[in-house]
Amino acid sequence: MSHLMVDFSQEREMLQGLKFLPVPATPEIQVSECQVCDNTVTVAWTLQEPDTKIDHYILEHRRTNHEGPPRIKEDYPWMVVEGIRELEHTLTGLRFDTRYMTFRVRACNKAVAGEFSEPVTLETHAFTFKLDSGSAHQNLKIEDLSVEWDSGGGKIQDIRKEKNRTNSPMHSPARSALMSPKRAPTARPGRDRFTAESYTVLADTMIDAGQQYWEVRFDKESKAFAVGVALRTLGRFDQLGKSNASWCIHLNNWLQQSLTAKHNNKARTLDCPIPSKIGVYVNYEEGALSFYNAKTKQLMHTFKTKFTQPVIPAFMVWNGSFSVVTGLQVPSMVQSGQRRNSGTSSSNASLT
Repeated sequence: MSHLMVDFSQEREMLQGLKFLPVPATPEIQVSECQVCDNTVTVAWTLQEPDTKIDHYILEHRRTNHEGPPRIKEDYPWMVVEGIRELEHTLTGLRFDTRYMTFRVRACNKAVAGEFSEPVTLETHAFTFKLDSGSAHQNLKIEDLSVEWDSGGGKIQDIRKEKNRTNSPMHSPARSALMSPKRAPTARPGRDRFTAESYTVLADTMIDAGQQYWEVRFDKESKAFAVGVALRTLGRFDQLGKSNASWCIHLNNWLQQSLTAKHNNKARTLDCPIPSKIGVYVNYEEGALSFYNAKTKQLMHTFKTKFTQPVIPAFMVWNGSFSVVTGLQVPSMVQSGQRRNSGTSSSNASLT
């Protein structure tokens, strides 16, 4: 064996011919090129120098209520989007229930991933609310953001409450006080729920500034349905649109179908198809309340007024059902339409 030699010349040539891929450079997110609109976010980034060896990018994002760099401990985890081939990416289907969203991106070649970019936080605030079950008429069955008419709701609820009160061995005023969780104040503190023929429920969040938007899908077979806004002074017996404390559009399927705009017991028939979903837009400072076909963004009616106190999203249904969609930003089509119409006089002045 002492006279044997191993020839590594071919292997040496192969090793010398190997070209190792360097770690990709760190991208930089261009905040000025990022867009947040219509419940989507487009994130754009650049590289200091072109790199033809980059195979794809990885984008990570997470919701937050904190403006600025990520904190060490956040309530929401990073969500990962892989396989991005371009220098930008549009995220859709996001939950817009936090004020901000933080983004970071890194480049990858076929061998290794580079460092993450400096995190960037974009404002993703949208109008989010829940239904205030404490304000709801007893004939309305509330489940999350869905409402269904229940003709026997009041009687059944009273019977269940009485049965639970008398039969439960756990019940006592002192024990109930200890076990009951703290509840946020309702939109109508100190007032009873709606009653008689009001069939109304309010949201739990008031609007006192800015531009807000939400949508509601309703059963077109409902005997009656209304959506709009109301003041806190709306009486518990009041129907939406029949006092100066509420504005709404009202669908009537009783005897003859009609769609009307109502305020202060005045009504105007709307000459437009009845959509399956309605978008509601409020510009508090401008005193504008507009209703749109949520699918086509066609304007159905606008109230022009002056809000002197906060308003609350309000809903009414009789013999039917509806569901609310919140966490929505004002659609760009609605914003552009409002700008076009801002210089024109309102044709609905008689209802303001």
